[in-house]
Amino acid sequence: MNQILAAFIFFTRLPFWKIKSVPDECFKHVVSYWSFSGWLTGGIMAICFWGVSQILPVSIAVIAALTVRLLITGALHEDGLADFFDGFGGGRDRESTLRIMKDSHIGTYGVLGLIIYYLLGYQLLSSINPSYTPFILLCCDSYCKFVCSHILWLLPYARKEEEESKAKVIYSRQNYKEETASAIGGLLPLVFMPHSFFITLPVPILVFIYIQHLLRKRLGGYTGDCCGASFLICELSMWFSIAIVSGLIR
Repeated sequence: MNQILAAFIFFTRLPFWKIKSVPDECFKHVVSYWSFSGWLTGGIMAICFWGVSQILPVSIAVIAALTVRLLITGALHEDGLADFFDGFGGGRDRESTLRIMKDSHIGTYGVLGLIIYYLLGYQLLSSINPSYTPFILLCCDSYCKFVCSHILWLLPYARKEEEESKAKVIYSRQNYKEETASAIGGLLPLVFMPHSFFITLPVPILVFIYIQHLLRKRLGGYTGDCCGASFLICELSMWFSIAIVSGLIR
């Protein structure tokens, strides 16, 4: 339970640290329990969407759901996505890419990346039957975090030392026990997903495989920013495929 609590503390701004203090060592394992934080963020998004959609248009409910996750996480993953686009857009080699990604200032590529991401996300979620949307928000969040947690299996950490990490922590690679826990966190919520959307499950896996190939080629590893960017891109790809399937089955 310490590792799950550490994941909630690390990946959200909610005051879970008041419940119980956890050893620093637990924060090296938070990616293994990342999918469980999806139960919280995805669940709150789902509840927010459902509640707002009862009194306001679906488009407003989508914006409210996306906004509430930003507030819960402190835009942690969005910061990674912006740095990812800045680094890969402006960097010419490994060293310059890592240097740009560590810079706290956002650049043109990061701004454009976030704008395009949210425009696509808003349009995709607004196009889906709203009776399905709460379940999609919950399932995509936790499932894509489970998929992207495998970045620790496939790649080494790209920077040289822990001090070079913005989070001041280097994640530990999962053991088989943690992999099982991650799978439970990512796959269990899928019982709430309409069966017609199961065909979309391979899409974020394929996108993730491409991203990790890109990271291996460009950086020779991953960073914390790459984890956040991978999650958001994979989740967007799943929303995209669900929107397509949803249009086909109408």
